[in-house]
Amino acid sequence: MKKYIADGMLLVTAIVWGSGFVITAIALEYLTAYQVMAGRFLLASIILTVLFGYKLKKASKSVIWKGILLGSILYIAFALQTVGLQYTTPSKNAFLTAVNVIIVPLIAFAVYKRRIDGYEIIGSIIAIVGIGFLSLQGSLTMNIGDALSLACAVAFAFDIFCTNLFVQKEDAIALTIIQFITASFIGVLVVVGQGDIPTTIEKEAIYSIIYLAIFSTTLAYLFQNIANQYTSATKAAIILSTESFFGMVLSVIFLHEVLTSRMVVGAILILLAILIAEVKPAHPKKRMMKSSQ
Repeated sequence: MKKYIADGMLLVTAIVWGSGFVITAIALEYLTAYQVMAGRFLLASIILTVLFGYKLKKASKSVIWKGILLGSILYIAFALQTVGLQYTTPSKNAFLTAVNVIIVPLIAFAVYKRRIDGYEIIGSIIAIVGIGFLSLQGSLTMNIGDALSLACAVAFAFDIFCTNLFVQKEDAIALTIIQFITASFIGVLVVVGQGDIPTTIEKEAIYSIIYLAIFSTTLAYLFQNIANQYTSATKAAIILSTESFFGMVLSVIFLHEVLTSRMVVGAILILLAILIAEVKPAHPKKRMMKSSQ
């Protein structure tokens, strides 16, 4: 039962992150990407500290350094994605970022030296093909923005893998708080270093930051970190890849993007990938053997 609840939490995370594409697009009309990052992480840190700050009193050195590592990886991933987006198209940026569904099982194999789950690998490949149908348009040539987006995928893959590893022994909520405090500290330093502290903020930007902080950051990462205690890193990456699917659906609804046949095919492939990784259908011979016993 815990496994299915965890998968449900990851799915909610993907839906919320999908909505984040729409809200971030609104926020970027009024603020720079670095201001948005600093604002969402700072407010999320305050919210979590107010709600669960008591957990920090019992935080061990192990929780602290692991939380700092996760926060640093998280900020680097967002920064690479943001800078990469300045030099490439949003669709290629989204696709290359989603390559983390292939990288996660490779990291797990390199660290654990265990046999890679065949169904999860198949699911990862189908998911990335589906995301390609959803995202890729036009030229497939690679430039500096594409390279940064690919580096972002590696960073997000390490974030998913390290989170899955750390929450097995540490308190997920305490880890999340320290992760956000670290990311917000780096974010504020970057904004101050750029001399880009906003003097006035439009109400639309404030509403967007509040939504991103409460839902796309606090709720989503809290759910992700807790759910990782009960599922594999590869399956988590596959379920979280539906972010692109929900981003497409919500963009069609709220930003009035045109729904194409390619997008429908991509959505079907992503959902198929999750079913394969989740259900792991038995080989026909195995089913026959079981039925004959």
